[in-house]
Amino acid sequence: MATNKLLKKCSLFSFFFIRYASSYRHVVVEDQGLVRIVTINRPENRNCVNSQTANELYDAFNKFEQDESSLVGILAGKGGTFCAGYDLKEVSSADERLDVLLKPFSMDEKGPMGPSRLLLTKPVIASLTGYAVAGGMELALWCDLRVAEKSAKMGVFCRRFGVPLIDGGTVRLPALIGLSRALDLILTGREVDAEEGFDIGLINRIVPDGEGLNEALKLANQIAAFPQACLRKDRYSSIHSTHSSLSLNESLRYEYEQGREWDVIKEAIRNAGRFVDGVGKSGKFE
Repeated sequence: MATNKLLKKCSLFSFFFIRYASSYRHVVVEDQGLVRIVTINRPENRNCVNSQTANELYDAFNKFEQDESSLVGILAGKGGTFCAGYDLKEVSSADERLDVLLKPFSMDEKGPMGPSRLLLTKPVIASLTGYAVAGGMELALWCDLRVAEKSAKMGVFCRRFGVPLIDGGTVRLPALIGLSRALDLILTGREVDAEEGFDIGLINRIVPDGEGLNEALKLANQIAAFPQACLRKDRYSSIHSTHSSLSLNESLRYEYEQGREWDVIKEAIRNAGRFVDGVGKSGKFE
């Protein structure tokens, strides 16, 4: 009887915490509750992304988007480095056809770094350790929020090698920190430490070394605990007004229409009743 109870508990634990097991070569995927963690696993190459890694990242985040049991994603790197960019060994190989660079642009195709053209409906947090540079910085910019360990470094290091930003770096960086500061980084390729990154709005949280993933998980669980329909609509409206809208009038219209969708209205009515009953009053998060 005791054995059966133990097996049942183990089964529940496995379902809740290890719901997803990946079969990728360079990417590790695991679930912790409502959070999916996608980790680049090429530590011997400072987690540089090659074509296979890009394919695996793209597939992993597509599956995250489709999985209703995963509410928030985390992108991390194994072995103390987030990602040092695209694998220049592959770029320099005369025998390697970089088909991703030869194809016409399409938002329906993966970017050179993988998921950089995906427009997810769920938030993703970057857990930055070590270097997040060049294409690795572009992956961090693709994420909604960035939690950086104190020793983390960012920068457009590809400047020195003449490798262009083609995974959203010239688009998302000015949107996040303003054109003047973005050009300072893009034109010089200089290193940005965590403290400066936080000061200019590039990084959202700084934590001691070794605590990055834990803090990202804490933040992800906080976000996952909120009513999701409203959260996702507000998130997407913010992205729309930043990157897609042509006017204030259009932005306000889009925001209003998103808020009028029935799933948001139902959620608002239900949770307004909870507030009336005393939940969350005095600014409490419960």
